[in-house]
Amino acid sequence: MRHRMERRDAMKALVTGGTGFLGGRLALSLRDRGWDVTALGRNPQKGKELRRRDIRFEQADLRDGDRVLAACAGQDAVFHCGALSSSWGAYADFHAHNVLGTEHVLAGCRRHGAARLIHVSTPSVCFGGAERLNVRETDPLPAKQASPYAETKRLAERAVLAACSEGLPAVIVRPRALFGPGDASILPKLLAANMTRGIPLIDGGRALIDLTFVDNAVQALLLCQSAPEAVCGRIYHVTNGEPLPFREAVDMLFRLLGIPVRYKPLPYTAAYAAAWLMEMSAHLLRKEPMLTRAMAGMLGRSQTLDIGAARRELGYSPTVGVEAGMQVYADWRQGSSVSARER
Repeated sequence: MRHRMERRDAMKALVTGGTGFLGGRLALSLRDRGWDVTALGRNPQKGKELRRRDIRFEQADLRDGDRVLAACAGQDAVFHCGALSSSWGAYADFHAHNVLGTEHVLAGCRRHGAARLIHVSTPSVCFGGAERLNVRETDPLPAKQASPYAETKRLAERAVLAACSEGLPAVIVRPRALFGPGDASILPKLLAANMTRGIPLIDGGRALIDLTFVDNAVQALLLCQSAPEAVCGRIYHVTNGEPLPFREAVDMLFRLLGIPVRYKPLPYTAAYAAAWLMEMSAHLLRKEPMLTRAMAGMLGRSQTLDIGAARRELGYSPTVGVEAGMQVYADWRQGSSVSARER
């Protein structure tokens, strides 16, 4: 309680998705900068940990409009990191969390006069199954989105932009492929695949991918909050700014972890067809497929972003490179494994 009392007159921030990977890291970074932080999330165990680290925690679901509106009261900044993020699931679930949930956040910001909303979207809205390099924020989006997740995040972006046109001060950020300590998605899935059928290596793993170390993404979000009002209504792409072939990234990770890597070579056409069959089976079995068409596109087609606007207009400059970030992740994972064995 001592630290909270010291920050009685501090700036106040709400972080939705505060028990998630990016939201949790952002909440701690804001706290370290003297902010009075409230994290909104669904995971009570992670919420307890945030409370122990002097961050308020409100257990709530984005679909609960009353709870979300109430959480926005008195906040100087709202960082909307919460979403249903998955490569598979029912469209209705994605819509309820990502579209209606965002509308609840927008309503809360309008009602309580938040000075700025920073909305976390996804570059998935930029890519289908086609190869696209150095995509800018002003480039056209695919006519058909690659997944229900991407489609509903695009609808959420439209809602935020509409609110901006009506005077709400908001900025949209699209961070690409986050990784780092605490990652429960990208790198753990690679490790799990390596232990089972092997990592899909589509067309030799030559496709260029963008990655973003989580602390670099946090930096971008903080810059969106402190930037001049002119950034409101803008969208910014955020990555590490160092695209590399998929195979090179995977080889780097497993080398740093000291684990032999097992690949499953596939041509793109075979991977895409297999993903389609897995999706059809998943509809019947109601179980997430190991590979989706959206994932096949991500792994088998070069898809990179231009981060020039974030550099110029926000002053964004990634401070942790991909290899350094991979080393941080490897050290963290190996340390976590040691701790688990000791328990």
